[in-house]
Amino acid sequence: MQWTSDSSNTVPEIAQAQFNKPELRLGSKGEVVEELQKLLTRWGIYTGVIDGNFDKVTEGSVKEYQRRVFLAEDGIVSEKTWHALYMGMPVGLPELGKGCKGDLVKRLQRLLKSMQDYVGYVDGDFGELTEAALQSWQRRHNLPNTGIVDESTWRALSRIPR
Repeated sequence: MQWTSDSSNTVPEIAQAQFNKPELRLGSKGEVVEELQKLLTRWGIYTGVIDGNFDKVTEGSVKEYQRRVFLAEDGIVSEKTWHALYMGMPVGLPELGKGCKGDLVKRLQRLLKSMQDYVGYVDGDFGELTEAALQSWQRRHNLPNTGIVDESTWRALSRIPR
C-alpha cells in the first residue's frame, strides 16, 4: 500500500518509519519526543518548547490532536496516533452512514451540532437528521454530499478547530 499526503506527494518512508516508533507517554524523554513535538507543531497543535520532554503540555497537545483525528484521547502516542501524526489526518476509521450506531456517530453528531448543522439529539444513531446535517455540511465544504462519512469527509472534519 502506498501512502500519500494531502498534496498527493508519496511518502512511503513515513509509512515505514511510523511502525518503528516506541509508545510515548507522560515522562518519556529523548529525540523521539522531540520528533513528536515537531509533528504536533507542524499540525498547529503544539506551541511549547521542543525539548524532548513529554510533559503535561505535550500530553495536552497529544490529546488535542487525538480528538481532532477521532482517536481515543488518552495522551499516549501508540501506533495509531503515530500513523495519524505522519499522515496529518484520521486513519483507519470506518465509513459511517445511515443505520450506523455508536461512539463515532456521537462524536460526529456533536461536531455537526457545534457547527449548527445538526439539531437532533446526540444519541449515536445515524438517522435521517444526521444524514441531512452531514449532507448540508458536505455541500458547504465542496465535498460530494453523499451523507456518508468516507475518508475524504473524515479528513475534512478533522480540520475543524475544536
